[in-house]
Amino acid sequence: MAIIWELDFYSRPLLDDAGKKVWELVVCERAQTVQAELSSLFQYTQFCPSTEVNSLWLQAAIKTAIAQAPAPPDRIRFFRRQMNNMITRACNDLGLEAKPSRRTYTLNLLLQQRLQTVYPTMAGFQPGQANPIASVVSYQASPPLPLPDALRGDRWALVTLEAAAFDDMAAWTIDFRDVVPLSLLNLAPNTPVPGLLIFSSRALPLAGWLSGVELAFIKYAPGNPAQLVLETGADDRWTLATLSNTQVCQEAERFEAAKQAAQQVHFLAVQSDPNVEAFAGFWLLQEVNLS
Repeated sequence: MAIIWELDFYSRPLLDDAGKKVWELVVCERAQTVQAELSSLFQYTQFCPSTEVNSLWLQAAIKTAIAQAPAPPDRIRFFRRQMNNMITRACNDLGLEAKPSRRTYTLNLLLQQRLQTVYPTMAGFQPGQANPIASVVSYQASPPLPLPDALRGDRWALVTLEAAAFDDMAAWTIDFRDVVPLSLLNLAPNTPVPGLLIFSSRALPLAGWLSGVELAFIKYAPGNPAQLVLETGADDRWTLATLSNTQVCQEAERFEAAKQAAQQVHFLAVQSDPNVEAFAGFWLLQEVNLS
């Protein structure tokens, strides 16, 4: 399985002796199982003076992280759109692929942990700047695009699984997968986790395409017409389904309510047929507010 690092390079709620913002590089390995613990994953942090914030400093710091890691990353994810040019340039100069992604679940948890246990112990801590994953750049959501014809499912269903069911996910037959480290969210074992199952005669090509677009989350979008929308990458949006009647809209509303009760955790799965036990793709997702 590919080694993916999640990376953030940004100012922290800290001021130096001159009253300038302190920046920090935080890198962590992506969790590959739902039972993953932060302490078992590679992490690297390095503070940076505001006067040295540039791609050369970042490149050198990433190089140091690679030297300390058990293995180099195959690619890097980052969520801050405003840092796109600097992060991409630093990574590309090291021969690394870097992609903007809202699928930085492990990193988000690590940043929240550092806000609670690390930054408050340091001189210059600014408690008013509370959200370490907030972005200062907002964007206007664009209308969702239709999925390519060849990738549309034959039919779909909204379903639920209890959180405990994912404990055995590593043993499931899945061609393409990615997870949220549920062990770090402390969901009760009987928490209903909602999901969308897509059935397609072209299940494997559909799953392969989905695996390459940095899945973020599924959201019910009421309107005329109402839709189930798939968010991917930094700000891409796709129409998974158009909801044509009241009953289906009510199902989608229950899907959103179940997401909220499960800390916004949900899943997307692709199968060739409802009677098979294997999945062409299965992704645990979480809607995280990055703005």
